[in-house]
Parts: sequence; C-alpha cells; structure tokens
Amino acid sequence: MGDAGSVVPAGWRRARRIARMAAIGTGATVAATVATGGVLLGQARQARRTIPMAEAPPPRCDGVYGAKFPGPPMTMVMLGDSSAAGYGVHRRRETPGALLATGLSRRLHRPVRLHRYAVVGALSAGLKPQVESALEVEPDIAVILVGGNDVTNRTPPALAVRYLVDAVRTLRAAGCEVVVGTCPDLGAIRPIQPPLRWLARRWSRQLAAAQTMAVVEAGGWTVSLGDMLGPRFAAEPARMFAWDRFHPSAEGYAVATAALLPTVLSALGAGPERRVTVARGEGVRSLPEAAHEAARHAGTEVSGTQVRGRDRGPGGRWAQLRRRAFFGVGAVPQPGTTADSPTLEGLA
Repeated sequence: MGDAGSVVPAGWRRARRIARMAAIGTGATVAATVATGGVLLGQARQARRTIPMAEAPPPRCDGVYGAKFPGPPMTMVMLGDSSAAGYGVHRRRETPGALLATGLSRRLHRPVRLHRYAVVGALSAGLKPQVESALEVEPDIAVILVGGNDVTNRTPPALAVRYLVDAVRTLRAAGCEVVVGTCPDLGAIRPIQPPLRWLARRWSRQLAAAQTMAVVEAGGWTVSLGDMLGPRFAAEPARMFAWDRFHPSAEGYAVATAALLPTVLSALGAGPERRVTVARGEGVRSLPEAAHEAARHAGTEVSGTQVRGRDRGPGGRWAQLRRRAFFGVGAVPQPGTTADSPTLEGLA
C-alpha cells in the first residue's frame, strides 16, 4: 500500500465536500462532526505521525520455486503496490509472491518461476510500466494487488479503475490469466480514527466494487481483500499487522495468500470442479450485485460465468461468487466456508 501520509485530502473545501457525501450513509450526527473539516485534517496529521514512512525495501522473492518437480516452469508475476511486493516482512519466504509460488508448485507438481515487479507506494497509474516489464517474461499468470494508495491519495475511482483495466486487458491479450486482489478496507487500520476511518472504509469499498466490475468485464478474476482480510485482523492486530501497524505481518500475508491461491488455481484451470451445491452467500449474480456483495465480504471470489449459455442478463454481465475462508495454523474452517481454501500449512 505504501506511504499512508496522504490518508486525507488537503483543503477545507474537499474535506467538506467529502463530509457531505459521507452524511448520506452515516447520518446527521456524523455529518455534523465531519463537516468541520478540521477533524479530518487533524486526524491526517496524527496518522502521519503514527504510521512510519517506508524505509528498507521488501526482500526480493524472484526465482524458481519447486525446482524439484519435473517439467518446464510456469511463470507468475506479481504486480501492484507494497502489498504485492511484501513490504512489512523480512524474509523472502514470507512475501506473498513466495507464498503463492510455493503453493502453486506444490499443488501443480511443477516448478514456478516468479518475477516481482510490484513497487512500494505505487498507484494504479503505475501499473503500465510494470505490465510492460512483465510481458517480456511471457507470464502464464499475473497477480495484481493495488488500490490502497489510490484511496489515500484520493485518486478518482474511475481513473484508478481505468488504469487497472488497461493493465488487465493488455495481459489478457497476451494470453496471461489475471487475478486481482481488490482494494483492502483502510478503515481497518488502527492508527486511523473515526470519523476518518468511516470515510476510508467507504472510499475503499467503493473502489473495490468498481475494480471488481471492471476486471471481470475485462476477463480477469477478483478476490476481495475487504477489511484487511477478516475478523482476525481486528481481533489480533499485533500479530496480523507489521511493525508499522499499516502493512500486514508475515502471518497477515499468509492469511491473504490462503484466500488468493484457490482463485489463482481456478484461473489456471487447475482448481477444483464447480460443485452442484454451493455454500451460503455463493452463487450467480449480476456483476454489479456480485461486486457490491464482494466488497462487503472479505475473501469473496468473483469471475465471469454464463446462464443458459449467455454471458449477460437483464442486470448485465453474469458473475459467479465463491467464498474463501480465512483461517490460520491449526484453525478449523467455519460453517459455510469452501473446502478447497488452504490453511497456512499448505502455503508455508
């Protein structure tokens, strides 16, 4: 996600405009508080003091994973911001790229060559040079994690999504499958206090829903990262967040990767077959409905599908929802979670 220093927009006019928008969904009490503008600006200054600036770069994770397996390596690229780069951990094996490559190689029984082009602090506008570099290695699968910095820098959602869609379409045109982890809910960041936290949550979910609709239309798959990957981040912030209290820790990244891996496998055509029965909250929706539902529930996979041989219905593109479980070492899956969601033991 990168630097959190620009969590709130500068200037009284913008703060008041945002406050009026937030008042629609949060009520007159919050509106009266937020409309002062000074509250937001003061909280932004506090967040800058509390969340440290990025220091040392994340560990490099490029290389071949599962070299003991036969056959030519599959090529995977990691694109996006600091969450894709693995900022917040100190060991190569703890980065999301290494975890995904290891999980892929073990489940496919073949080597996986990983290239990381993600950049700490990147916005969606920075995806183009990353994609250009990625195409040089002819990737089979691209995983993109982006959006947090667009929220903190108040990039217009339509503009951020346009850059993301351009990246997805370019990769798909080259024959590369694409999985996007949508914008995390920055309202889960503890140093960000209400009412700024409520606005950050609203902005994050709006962008995540827009990303989902655009990516699926462009032929990609999405996984919602939601409220920083579920209740565990709220219940155990000391374990799930890194030292800066902003980026995930090694365990936090492992939980995120456990949700992403099944979708990466499905995008490659190596996932479990679709079941006749589905868990609660799963099923087929119109894409707009699926996108907004996914934005509210972390770990929801959205992909394009057909109904009676047709891609579209009265509400637009058809989309398939699947729930992904978030659980750690030794944990028991909760009722209604999918059976193919891996535990951390399957990734490390």
